[in-house]
Amino acid sequence: MRVLFVSDVYFPRVNGVSTSIRTFRGDLARLGVQTTLVAPAYPNAPHDSDPSIIRVASGGVPRDPEDRRFLGKPLRQALQALAGQVDLVHVQTPFIAHYAGVRFARENGVPVVATYHTFFEDYLHHYVPILPRGIGRFLARRFTLSQCDDVAALISPSAPMRDALLAYGVQAPIEVLPTGLPAETFIRGDGAKFRRQFHLPSNRPLLLYVGRVAYEKNIDFLLRMFARLRARRPDALFVIAGEGPALAHLQKLARELGVADHVKFIGYLDRATDLPNCYAAGDAFVFASRTETQGLVLLEAMAQGTPVVSTAELGTRSILTEGCGAFVVPEDEERFVDATLQALEVEADDPRRAQLHAHAESWASQAMARKLVDFYGKVTAAAAARASQPLST
Repeated sequence: MRVLFVSDVYFPRVNGVSTSIRTFRGDLARLGVQTTLVAPAYPNAPHDSDPSIIRVASGGVPRDPEDRRFLGKPLRQALQALAGQVDLVHVQTPFIAHYAGVRFARENGVPVVATYHTFFEDYLHHYVPILPRGIGRFLARRFTLSQCDDVAALISPSAPMRDALLAYGVQAPIEVLPTGLPAETFIRGDGAKFRRQFHLPSNRPLLLYVGRVAYEKNIDFLLRMFARLRARRPDALFVIAGEGPALAHLQKLARELGVADHVKFIGYLDRATDLPNCYAAGDAFVFASRTETQGLVLLEAMAQGTPVVSTAELGTRSILTEGCGAFVVPEDEERFVDATLQALEVEADDPRRAQLHAHAESWASQAMARKLVDFYGKVTAAAAARASQPLST
């Protein structure tokens, strides 16, 4: 099978969509599925060594220095060059890639599917604050419904996200298929090396957040919680790994809370080398996002046996199930502090760490890729059956 992935984002832009695409493509190749990825070109990015990645000329996105937008003519030319070489189109993002991928699929008579990675209902409030929240939610739902009508089937990274789409009134079939963890995620990181690299004392308890530094990630709550926690553990440090539009805001908030000297913003980390070391260095991984469609970073922390303290909202509810080993708490600062203090007391040989690791192993990526191949097979078989039906008169 030959599958075309079309996405408005990919590395070097680091986010969950990029990670999902890379993980699935690697495992699909091992299962004999040929994939081609069409993604934007990024300024000053290194050349892709993989010939199956096609970079298309792009322009900037207003007020968003991280992302790029496809240029129309180069995108059309890149897709036209793939005519006759594709059995199925898999759209990964709901912007220009969606409309270009759907158009290409129709012109070439192949089915198109999409993964719903992003819960837009809560995003609009953060990025268009002048828009009343009720109107933003209405527009987000109408936008989602119109796009879901374009595709043969949808992939949702979690059951709660599927349920939200069904509540919108989505009629397309929805397959729940999370992004799994590749095998290298389970290789034990070197926490001591990470602490040396970033000049972090070896004897101070370390709280850790990894992910986009964005408003919808609810990092404000984590900083306020950390300020409370330091009243009881004044030796605690907080490392925030990632970049994003809320960085300046959070740095200002840390100063206002009086914890700026104990919070370190370290930017993006190399996923293959620095990130496992980062997770291993943490004494507690803290997370409180309300908008995750999955929450892959929780599993990455668990794979390193790092105690996790998190709220369970939307997609993270699928990960934070009973018996996973995590401390699951409501979005309440004092209760979150209590749970985090408990996490900081988890010893290196505590059975909870093995429990966390075992839970992460149940999300291995190759098993998810096999399910994706089966999903592709069902979609293409259904499309072939429809095509073989005689036209009604």
